[in-house]
Amino acid sequence: MEIRYKSTRSEMAPVSASQAILKGLSEDGGLFVPEQIPPLPCSLRKLAEMDYRQVAYEVMKPYFGDFTQEELKACIAGAYDDKFDTEAIAPLAKVEGVYYLELFHGPTIAFKDMALSILPYLMTTAMKKNGGDQEVVILTATSGDTGKAALAGFADVPGTRIIVFYPKDGVSAIQKQQMLTQKGKNVAVVGVDGNFDDCQNGVKAIFGNAALREEMAQAGLAFSSANSINIGRLVPQIAYYVYAYARLLREGEIAEGEEIHIAVPTGNFGNILAAYYARRMGLPVKKLLCASNENKVLYDFFATGSYDRKRPFILTSSPSMDILISSNLERLIYEITGFDAKATAAFMQSLAGNGSYEITKEMKQRLEPFYGGFATEEEGAAEIAGVFDRCGYVMDTHTAVASAVASAYRKNTGDTTKMLVASTASPYKFAPSILRALKPEFMAGVQKAEPDNKTEPGQRNGERRSAKADDETKAAFACVDELSRLSGMKIPAAVEELRSAKLRHRRLCPVEGMEAEVKDLLNLVR
Repeated sequence: MEIRYKSTRSEMAPVSASQAILKGLSEDGGLFVPEQIPPLPCSLRKLAEMDYRQVAYEVMKPYFGDFTQEELKACIAGAYDDKFDTEAIAPLAKVEGVYYLELFHGPTIAFKDMALSILPYLMTTAMKKNGGDQEVVILTATSGDTGKAALAGFADVPGTRIIVFYPKDGVSAIQKQQMLTQKGKNVAVVGVDGNFDDCQNGVKAIFGNAALREEMAQAGLAFSSANSINIGRLVPQIAYYVYAYARLLREGEIAEGEEIHIAVPTGNFGNILAAYYARRMGLPVKKLLCASNENKVLYDFFATGSYDRKRPFILTSSPSMDILISSNLERLIYEITGFDAKATAAFMQSLAGNGSYEITKEMKQRLEPFYGGFATEEEGAAEIAGVFDRCGYVMDTHTAVASAVASAYRKNTGDTTKMLVASTASPYKFAPSILRALKPEFMAGVQKAEPDNKTEPGQRNGERRSAKADDETKAAFACVDELSRLSGMKIPAAVEELRSAKLRHRRLCPVEGMEAEVKDLLNLVR
């Protein structure tokens, strides 16, 4: 039976997988969820005999039921090819008895490549299946990694355009350089004078603007999303957790059916939700460790049952987790309400209007598979330094948060269940922060330049150039070189090529100017 997708916020008629992928977000503002979670299609032992592409096909095929076998296999083959620097696609590193699932071997050296390498193939196939002649406009907010991965995936893809909004002071220098140098005639990047939540809320507001949607339809355009709110982003993420378990089984690290824990550095809740869906499919997962940084809104939620975004927004060394509104949590809320769309909509309305909501005792009991933990900046840095000093293994700042939470969990509970940690980015994306942990005396000599966003003569409306951006980038590359010397790790091509890459995107806007930027970029301003 073909799985169809319904909204978390209303009882509107379910849509096919391809329609859900094209829409990205439901018209009522809700997120698409599968009407049922399918079981694993074959035994764990059989999955252990497969490579990544084969596992991905087995996991995805029940979710994408209106794709033919040939269509889905073509999407997978196009996505998981030599753009990854390892045949394994998502290799495992065993360090001090912990298994790090390295999800950063793709073209933009972050875990977002795992799903955003396939989303353009899924979306263009979905366009053909639904006979649409509109040009799809991918509208995305990013806290750093999604932006570059989406830009790289959709660059010059026929029938699409992509606009990425990012917090101008809320990403690392390397992340920013990756986005601002992106090639492609159909790509646009805009820095927002706000944080990631501002970007995300602005994008959602644009999606929800019926008048703008109508104006776009008249121009032959339609919005979709590359964020993990798009089910075409979320489903491919399930595959790598199944693959990781299968690899552990094949390598004799676990017995068939043996439970493991999975620790995930968490911001927008998509990555850990994919692990939860894998568990619901039958993957033997005991606990899902939701690891937060000092923006610990999810930690507080799992501890108290109250979700409250009314708190200071903290810029940390793990910027992709600097989030106070975790959009994908809505899918879990919908499930623990007993799939009650009306109740879910009320919770989300309370969050939008009052900044908070509180779930019932019965709903909180259904969160039992999850364990919430958080790590301070100091604890994350100590984890990076400690593991490197003992083993020579370098992890990025986000992975360090999950690793620190996993370490604390084992120490506090005495639970010896084997632990899988989602390693979400290359350390080179955050080299200055890594060196603050590993070699603070080097960082003491590095002067970080803060952008002043000075307007220069002759620039178009909405365009800015930071007079100090070049200095900031130079400092980041000095850190890259020192990290390479210290660790012996090869500098990834995705970083090396940025040294001489041309700056192509200079737009900045205030939060309230995001819609105007979209209209200008799409030539809708008359």
